[in-house]
Amino acid sequence: MALGGLSVSAVLYELHAPWFAWAFMVAGCLLWPHLAYWRSSRSADPTRAEKHNLLIDSAIAGAMVPMMHFNVLPSTLLITLTTVDKLSTGFRRLWLHSLPVLVLGGVASAVLLGTGFRPLTSMPVLLACLPMLLIHMIAVSVGRYQLIRKVTKQNRELDRIRRIDTLTGLSRRGPWEEQAQQLLANSRPDRQDCILLIDVDRFKQINDQHGHGAGDATLRELAERMRRVMRPHDHVGRRGGDEFAVLLPETTQVEALAIAERLRREVEQIRLADYPGVIPTVSIGLAVAPAQPTQPDTWLDIWLEHADNALYRAKDRGRNVVMA
Repeated sequence: MALGGLSVSAVLYELHAPWFAWAFMVAGCLLWPHLAYWRSSRSADPTRAEKHNLLIDSAIAGAMVPMMHFNVLPSTLLITLTTVDKLSTGFRRLWLHSLPVLVLGGVASAVLLGTGFRPLTSMPVLLACLPMLLIHMIAVSVGRYQLIRKVTKQNRELDRIRRIDTLTGLSRRGPWEEQAQQLLANSRPDRQDCILLIDVDRFKQINDQHGHGAGDATLRELAERMRRVMRPHDHVGRRGGDEFAVLLPETTQVEALAIAERLRREVEQIRLADYPGVIPTVSIGLAVAPAQPTQPDTWLDIWLEHADNALYRAKDRGRNVVMA
């Protein structure tokens, strides 16, 4: 508003404007911004108050145009930048609502203060307009850049929340299955890929006897042991409840059995300080990626079914075992 006042002052000086035109410029460009801030910062509904302030901005800008006798450059700048400000706020249709207010401000100014028509812009007025034009454009650009960075950061966080299970910090089922599909799509006949399905033994009893806090602590510690045992290129995910899955790319069945056995022994050593009565174990089913079926859409389902069958055999063998 102060930068706008600079360009308006240059025109008023050339027009030898009366004192009340200068008083209106000072009130609108120098005093009103502080009053607007005071209103919105002390309002019970700051958003609504700021919308009203922005509409008053438009009325003030509209009133300046007849005062300047429609001098082309400063008038155009005031109207354009005032409208751009409404668009930048993100308030829906505020810029549209501001247009009649801007016109009414101009009409009221013409009626009360009088006007003329001197559209030509002199070099001094042009120079007085440059700070408003340049600084306003830079300020708006910086604001949009900061907003874009903020939105991008929030989108990354939302994507992370969508992909990561909040309790364990592992991949959720959907993103994990996307990784599995991609692994199958890139599979080659000269390599083996394996999958582990891991289920906490008698998990319901842990919840029933020790509380859901114990169950959550067990799952968190299990996830930590899985991160400790698995290799950097393995993909660990939580399929739901107390069931987890691990993708082992370029891993033979013998290597996968060794990894699964190491994890099983790690879980046996879990002791929870807050729940000393909890001694968890896991059953693990292992399956090598099958040959590509006639219907590729069922490839992952077949692989998971083989691992599920191995997991059921591990349960039937008395739990706390690895079966392939």
